[in-house]
Amino acid sequence: MAAPHIGADRPLTHADSTTTLAPSVPPTTTTPIQELDSPKEVKHIADSNKNPTTNAATTVEDEAPDGGYGWVCTFCSFMIHANTWGIGAPWGIFLDRYVAQGTFAQVGKFEYAIVGGLAIALALMVAPLANCCKRVLGTRWTILLGSVITSAGIFASSAASQVWHLVLSYGLCYGLGMGILYIPSISVVGPWFSTHRSLAIGIASAGSGFGGLAYSLLAGKLIATYGIPWTWRIMSFTTFFCNVICGLLIKDSPVMKSVASSTSTSKPSSFCFHIFTRPQVILILVWGFIAELGYVSLYFSLPSYATTLGLDLTQGSIVQALMSLGAAIGRPCVGWVSDRLGRINVALFMTLFCGLISLALWIQARSYVPLLVFAVLSGISSGTFWSTANPIVTEVVGMRESAATYSAVCLVMALPATFGEAIALQFVDESRTDNAKFLPSQVYVGCTYFAGAVALLMLRGWRVWELQKKSALVEDPEVAGEKDILPKEKRGYGWMKPGVWIKGLRV
Repeated sequence: MAAPHIGADRPLTHADSTTTLAPSVPPTTTTPIQELDSPKEVKHIADSNKNPTTNAATTVEDEAPDGGYGWVCTFCSFMIHANTWGIGAPWGIFLDRYVAQGTFAQVGKFEYAIVGGLAIALALMVAPLANCCKRVLGTRWTILLGSVITSAGIFASSAASQVWHLVLSYGLCYGLGMGILYIPSISVVGPWFSTHRSLAIGIASAGSGFGGLAYSLLAGKLIATYGIPWTWRIMSFTTFFCNVICGLLIKDSPVMKSVASSTSTSKPSSFCFHIFTRPQVILILVWGFIAELGYVSLYFSLPSYATTLGLDLTQGSIVQALMSLGAAIGRPCVGWVSDRLGRINVALFMTLFCGLISLALWIQARSYVPLLVFAVLSGISSGTFWSTANPIVTEVVGMRESAATYSAVCLVMALPATFGEAIALQFVDESRTDNAKFLPSQVYVGCTYFAGAVALLMLRGWRVWELQKKSALVEDPEVAGEKDILPKEKRGYGWMKPGVWIKGLRV
């Protein structure tokens, strides 16, 4: 989406669209005057000299190195994603084998779906705990601790003889370790970057796609060759060594070290409840909650849908692997594009796109090749929330509160992660023997993404409204900062007007 001109001579720049980026002028300099579409929408920007302590802290906080050793940390986060979320990708393959072999008596797909959902949910629920561990132990020791717990849970799954053993080993232990690993590894990347923040986080989160691709193919081959127990053991050894090496290499950005050692009274917290009163945070939570229901359902349903089409285990694992490949390729690309066209704009487009292909392409994918095409496209678009949520959170609340806000986002996402697949299974019409039995589930997934896009569209309206208010300076610098000449009725909920949602700005 092209950025229209705000003034007569220049477009809205990246620094205008991101509140967390440092201005190009010193903190004591008055911000340049910008014209708006409507001269009535005028608002002051407070004089930066009023609170020099806060301004100094904000300047230190926002002047990220934008690279350097940050790229090493990005690669480490990429590998941690590959060996945490990537390990979870083959669960649909294990589920299919457990059901086909009747490994656990009188256990159906619903119980297995709860086990897989529990692992993802717990990884998100422990976000505040992971942040506390990071503050007490440091990023490196927190990641090493998570590496041990994750590998222990995966290894213990090899000895499961009853389904509740899997609940404890995979659902609880692996999920707990994954959360302790994931939260510090993704939060350490953002502060290293400013203009390339979305690209870096996109590369880091792409690790889950590459890991899912590798482990899906590996699990399918290992299960057929060595059986399920040894497959779990090999995966546990692999993830342990990779995560430990990454934990030893990763370190915090100088920006976050400055914030942590700041004498300011408003130090970053691990979790706070007041953020739930902010409309922008509520809209992010609604978008994520609804889209996550569809994402989990889609991710774990594809192997079962492939089996319904008459495909074998190897073909089903390839379908799962190509979805992971789509995520691996798509997330860095989405990050790169969103840094240039606007993070909310790109997230909105990709969410709508996933809803569209779920209704138009997945329903019509009744053979192997069309299903492979859908797997790649859905892999690119379905996980957009997880590749863009962190940069968007940082953009709308600021870097200082981004960790606490992202913890709240992860905590709320635990519910759809736990029950998303179980809900989708209830839509499957088991009375039918053809592939049409998945039709209600396919429609359900498409509708979740469309509903999530509506919440994201409203978030875009809020962001546009905030940018307009901050840009509306009167032309006389002596008047700017002395009075607010916006009508009172336009200060609070003007962003709720649909006309603001579709305004052509790069946000």
